[in-house]
Amino acid sequence: MRKPFLRAAITLATGASLLLTGGCGTLHGVKAPRDAREAAAESGTRQSGGDGDDGPDCTVAKCVALTFDGGPSEPTPKLLEILKEKKVHATFFLQGKGHTDTYPDTVLRMATEGHETANHTWSHKVLTELSDEEIEAEMKPVQDDVRRITGRAPVLMRPPQGRTSDDVSAVMRKLGLAQVLWSVTAKDYATTDTALITRRVLDQTRRDGIILLHDRYKGTVPAVPGIIDSLRRRGYTVVTVSQLLAPASPEPGTIYRP
Repeated sequence: MRKPFLRAAITLATGASLLLTGGCGTLHGVKAPRDAREAAAESGTRQSGGDGDDGPDCTVAKCVALTFDGGPSEPTPKLLEILKEKKVHATFFLQGKGHTDTYPDTVLRMATEGHETANHTWSHKVLTELSDEEIEAEMKPVQDDVRRITGRAPVLMRPPQGRTSDDVSAVMRKLGLAQVLWSVTAKDYATTDTALITRRVLDQTRRDGIILLHDRYKGTVPAVPGIIDSLRRRGYTVVTVSQLLAPASPEPGTIYRP
């Protein structure tokens, strides 16, 4: 059993800053979406995993990925209606306890309507504080739930609080999961102000960014139509994470961050 924090860990403290903790080493395997695309294009590799095959060409389009953490929850069907109306596909990093085990029909609807389903752990424990066995116990039940419901297990995950390490990456590699961080956060867990959530997202969004929102918080879902409309007016194409990476395939254990 390993001891946590012996290697360098990465913490996404805000949408724009990284804090290295727990050692003096270097965190390995961090890639920007643009770099992943360019490497795949140069090698002639075509995407074989994820849900990006039929999406827009983000080497040309000004893409940004829209992601939601911690669901599904009671407000999620309303969000799915909005996304359907706006013709937008998002990536949902699903939590297990109280979510995938409580709203399986919503998980199935996500997949049926073309959204990407990903893993956000069973009970939102900080993975850098766990043993390898405990990390697997956080990940596997969600993998099993999503596979049982949709017929397909996730290939992407998001570590709670954005905290990861080389040790966590090794476990994700074993489980076949790529890690996805973010560049835009509205901190919607701390406010119900829809206008503020919208403004925070728009102020931080840049090309190839990854937006983090939470569909379970009161102010978030009402903000989504305005966010999508404003992003489109600014020339952005809203995509899933796997579409943002295409033609690259998500690589298990790799950490993707704009």
